[in-house]
Amino acid sequence: MTDKISAALEKKANAASEKLSKTKSSIQTVILGQDNVVDLSLAAILSGGHALLVGVPGLAKTLLVETLGTALGLDNKRVQFTPDLMPSDIIGSEVLEEGAKGKRSFRFIEGPLFSQLLMADEINRASPRTQSALLQAMQEKTVTVAGKDYELPRPFHVLATQNPIEQEGTYPLPEAQLDRFLLQIDVDFPDLETEKRILVATTGAKDAKATKVLTPKALLDMQALVREMPIGEKVVDAILTLVRNARPDQTELSNIKDHVAWGPGPRAGQALMLTSRARALLDGRLSPSIDDVLALAGPVLQHRMALTFAARADGVTIESTLDKLKEAIN
Repeated sequence: MTDKISAALEKKANAASEKLSKTKSSIQTVILGQDNVVDLSLAAILSGGHALLVGVPGLAKTLLVETLGTALGLDNKRVQFTPDLMPSDIIGSEVLEEGAKGKRSFRFIEGPLFSQLLMADEINRASPRTQSALLQAMQEKTVTVAGKDYELPRPFHVLATQNPIEQEGTYPLPEAQLDRFLLQIDVDFPDLETEKRILVATTGAKDAKATKVLTPKALLDMQALVREMPIGEKVVDAILTLVRNARPDQTELSNIKDHVAWGPGPRAGQALMLTSRARALLDGRLSPSIDDVLALAGPVLQHRMALTFAARADGVTIESTLDKLKEAIN
């Protein structure tokens, strides 16, 4: 942990920032008015993690993933999660084949999981068994079929979506599985001017197309660069204070003790360390600041905390609780 940066690292960071600026411009020719969502999605991918996109239908979540795949040069696939979806439908399965001489053998046929960018559409509609198969692959980057391990492509990222309103016929992700997502990204409705631009741009004779800017190798290099970026002691202390204050058994903040049932684990601190660096790189800076930590507190912590029943009954929200946590940093 140091604030110093070598000339070689500075050169790599500046080149990466320039490429990322072009990548964002390519994405924004298709995705209008969701700059924060684009930035957070890119931060999750640059950090080597996965993201959960939460928003009502029709907010271009599927289009965002397709556009990210194009701009980043990644092979992307989409799976619509349904209650009857089986683990083998996403992982793949072995089939019995008979050779020319009558010899039989099994051959593994890869499922859509074997892609560099996978969209898991409405992940909470699949059964817990299928959810677990996906989330195990997200964590271990391998799958096991009939006792044999198969490595997933590199890089490998999952962007899953959830509808926050319609919960009938869903299987909510358990807390341990939610923790596998680096960020929860809330996708909101566009403002008036943006929605007007969307109406005009998407109902004409031609649709805007993103252009390829990066390659998988370039993205892997940037992910390595993010881990090399220096981070100051004050920023690390801010991350630790934020995460530890969010735990009711470790904080001195009375409103957290009274309102929070359980708080984030160490993985939340790791997520803040990585995504703060990635956010700085996206912004053309060579090291993250406390402002980066505060900006990412919501996406990192909101799905890693739960309020007590009494707090919810009193109208306390995760958003207001996070605001109290951030105030303790300032």
